[in-house]
Amino acid sequence: MDKTKQYIAMIGGALGALLLFFQSIGFQIEWFNENTINSFINFLTAIVPLGFALYGVYKNQYLLTNKAKEQEEFLKEQGFK
Repeated sequence: MDKTKQYIAMIGGALGALLLFFQSIGFQIEWFNENTINSFINFLTAIVPLGFALYGVYKNQYLLTNKAKEQEEFLKEQGFK
């Protein structure tokens, strides 16, 4: 998870540098400012762990493949579920 936060910070740094570059050449986009960059970084900081959690739940499901379904039935028959 620490690596993910580092990647998100690098994305924020790159967006901040892009903003400064645009400002230095006199090109300004109203919606592209420090507040939108910070909001985007906050969004990524919240959504990426959610994505990891959802992926983990998805991967731990027993009903994705035929082999997993058979394993699920076997566990039920043995009384483990």
